Amino acid sequence: MMLKKTVCPYDCPASCGLIAETDGNRIYRIIGDPDHPATHGVTCAKVRGYVRSLYDRGRLLMPMKRTGRKGSGEFVQISWKEAVEIIALRFGEIIEKDGAQAILPAVYSGVMSDIQRFCGHAFFNYMGASELVMSLCSSAKGEGYAQVMGKTRSLDPGELKDSDCILVWGCNAAATRIHSMADLVNGKKHGKKVILIDTYENPTARAADEVVLIRPGTDGALALSMMQVLVEEGLADVQFLEEETEGAGELIETLGDYTPEKTEQITGISPAQVRRVARAYAAAQAASVLLGSGISRHRNGAMTVRLITILPAFVGAWKYKGGGICGCTVSGGEVFQMDLIRRPDFRKKRCRKININQLASALTGDIQGPPVKGLYVYGLNPANTVSNQKKLLEGLQREDLFTVVHERFMTDTARYADILLPAAFSVEQSDVYRSYGYFTAGYAKKIVEPAGECKSNWDTFRLLARAMGYREAYFEMTEEEMVRKVLQEAGSYLRERPEDERAKIQSGECVLFPAANHRIYRTKSGKIEIVNREAEIPVPAYMPVENDTYPLHLIAAPSVHTLNSTFVERADLRARRGIMSLLIHPDDAKERNIKDGERILCFNDLAEVEFQAEVTARVKKGTVIAEGVYDIAHSLNGLTVNALHHERLSDCGEATTLNDNTVDICPLR
Repeated sequence: MMLKKTVCPYDCPASCGLIAETDGNRIYRIIGDPDHPATHGVTCAKVRGYVRSLYDRGRLLMPMKRTGRKGSGEFVQISWKEAVEIIALRFGEIIEKDGAQAILPAVYSGVMSDIQRFCGHAFFNYMGASELVMSLCSSAKGEGYAQVMGKTRSLDPGELKDSDCILVWGCNAAATRIHSMADLVNGKKHGKKVILIDTYENPTARAADEVVLIRPGTDGALALSMMQVLVEEGLADVQFLEEETEGAGELIETLGDYTPEKTEQITGISPAQVRRVARAYAAAQAASVLLGSGISRHRNGAMTVRLITILPAFVGAWKYKGGGICGCTVSGGEVFQMDLIRRPDFRKKRCRKININQLASALTGDIQGPPVKGLYVYGLNPANTVSNQKKLLEGLQREDLFTVVHERFMTDTARYADILLPAAFSVEQSDVYRSYGYFTAGYAKKIVEPAGECKSNWDTFRLLARAMGYREAYFEMTEEEMVRKVLQEAGSYLRERPEDERAKIQSGECVLFPAANHRIYRTKSGKIEIVNREAEIPVPAYMPVENDTYPLHLIAAPSVHTLNSTFVERADLRARRGIMSLLIHPDDAKERNIKDGERILCFNDLAEVEFQAEVTARVKKGTVIAEGVYDIAHSLNGLTVNALHHERLSDCGEATTLNDNTVDICPLR
């Protein structure tokens, strides 16, 4: 038996180091790699059961062709040769009749390794297809942070151990940052202040000294109110603001509009609690914010993040080790040359761009340009993860839409495929990795051959390119040749690092790059830009969002048991997660005569979705919480929470606004 290093491929900030126990033909066990420089052998329960997914009976092992109606899941097995010939023929017909931009690739974060995730860009760039704008998660968050800090690196999660007060803001670390969760628990034991600010008392609350429940979308007002308290009570670091920021005075002039008494009407937080939190934050030396992404998924999401990013400057937190903000930009530069993989040079004409958050409208004809006639889905399960599910499913049902899905399991999206291709797991392919939560990079070599007739994205696109007549040398390279090319022609940052770091990566090790000097501000002014003259709104301010006509704010929260729609094949994880439930405040339930544990209908202008009621004071009054992404087979009426999400985009970054929706609820009796 051998032990082989690999890397977790899933959409999580850590990219944990893993060790596979194998005989070269089969994987028997996956454990955390204790030598990994960032994750130190700690990994989640989901990935500890990786082998169950790898050898699950429901895994797709052969190409298949649809025989029944779309959505029925009725297929017949075919050969790869036949599958590739059909795809090439149908794509060719679409290109000849409607043009290449009538074909749309749909990919996101099903696999987070660089080559397998982005090699499809090269294929579709060469084709001239439409391009998917990949802004499903946190692009508004990145924009808001950058408007203040530019390319300055935020705190690495490992630096939180030096913080003496941590505001866990809109982050369920127990679900999304398990390594930071350990720091929070240990910090609390040693007397460090941990304050959770969220729309509900999520599982991270067990590590908090105090929980602040806030109305959805009003976090920017709270940040401004805290700044007002800091200035009014003489707790602000005036010297830091004068010397290391741009425009602090202009923002301070507006803070009279954000006293705790005034913002209580916005946030629902009492003036006493605002002042208590602001004073605790100021009393610390190395105060930090661990920022989640959910707060950016609103129509004012980028501005909200911008305001929270400004807050550490008001107490001079960046002066101290462990002080600042964590959860935003961690990269210090380009580790791998991504254009070697994406090949934007293959695209010869300007293309149509379709935002992933508006995929439902694109597939139902509400779009400029030619209708989408060909859809190629890989690393994505849009039927469960993209907004406006009901409309999206209507689009997938179109008989004139030729859909190819490259997948490991019969997902809800796969059931609508015309051609279904079996996909490889990460241990069955080679690739390079970069974490988006830590500044780490690594290389994981294929450990076992793909099961059945499964193929990696790289090998699949090589086959398709050959069938389409694309004779570019890029498509002739093997997977291992491409990995070697990416490792040898390193990005600008890695080329400047010591040679032993690149050698470690090439040998299959992961490297954690050094933490940044956070006071070297990588902005145009060389300072923290509280006022940004290039922004659409130079002086930041709270941006209220006009509510829809329904009385309850709906929040889609992560589950500790699953990850987006990944792992839903695992019966053990589904059992731990339980039935599709909606968390409701007791007052909201009482007003509607809803009892704990009964079936309810949650509805708005888009859809009606059934849940089981969970009546709990953990939720802010006026807010309802849906934890986790469920597949349709385990829903209660054939729809899930994303059926209630509009396709609206954020203020900057064109991001999802899935937490910016309102609903009402009623009992099903």
